[in-house]
Amino acid sequence: MALILDDIVCEYATGTALAAVALDAVSLTLSRGDLVVVLGPTGSGKTTLLRAAAGLLSVSRGRVEIDGLPASGRGSARGAVGLLFQRPESQFFSLSVAEDCAFGPRNLGRTPDEALEDARDALSAVGLDPVTFGPREPWSLSGGEARRAAFAGVLAMHPRYLLLDEPTAGLDAEGRRSVCEAIESARAGAGVLVVTHDAEMFLDSADRVLVLRAGRPVFDGDVPALLEALPRLSEAGDVDPPEVPRALMLARERGLLAPGTLTLDIDRAAALIAEGLSSGGARS
Repeated sequence: MALILDDIVCEYATGTALAAVALDAVSLTLSRGDLVVVLGPTGSGKTTLLRAAAGLLSVSRGRVEIDGLPASGRGSARGAVGLLFQRPESQFFSLSVAEDCAFGPRNLGRTPDEALEDARDALSAVGLDPVTFGPREPWSLSGGEARRAAFAGVLAMHPRYLLLDEPTAGLDAEGRRSVCEAIESARAGAGVLVVTHDAEMFLDSADRVLVLRAGRPVFDGDVPALLEALPRLSEAGDVDPPEVPRALMLARERGLLAPGTLTLDIDRAAALIAEGLSSGGARS
């Protein structure tokens, strides 16, 4: 069972002079326990991909299925997908954080008490004390608190597939750590699809990486393959390299390292650079 996007095409303003293709020939399979990371510059189609996967956007061609059922319309897999929007304020509508987080579970059939318990557990999972933050109005939260509260509202529904649009944007170190821990915990029972510009937060544990450019896939593979392709993708402006491989790329440009030496491990990177410095440059 999986969330499947098969050769999808998404077009806006179809049939008009303003028609534009936002996604073209994109395929992706997300199974429970998977972490798939989607990278690419602004405007590359990442958010459109999430909206199509959640059934919020109809595809012009191809298919979107969730556990064998259509992503939207009659007979769809209701409650299977949880989507975190890039702007958390667009998800709030209740007068308190607790009520907002409890709405999803209650709408899926949980009793009011069960839904509130789900909300409290989800708030705790993202590092927000439910006693402190539960009674607050969502619009009184800081930007980082709002992002975590919106994420809690998605987690509270216990979806089988989590679709997250920039979940760590604007968070401090503690908030980013809490969100990443919540993602790893949820991954035990759900597939996770993360759109991010903060690649280094997720690549260590990613199963697959998809890179988009102008709506088309320019890379699709695992993390070791991404590291091999990183110089090309970086030069094309498709990916902003994480700090550790970026340092190694600079060292390689200065002749200190041989090709094929990129890694995400900071200790391994330091050892490679030290070895290059001590030997006077890359060995052929």
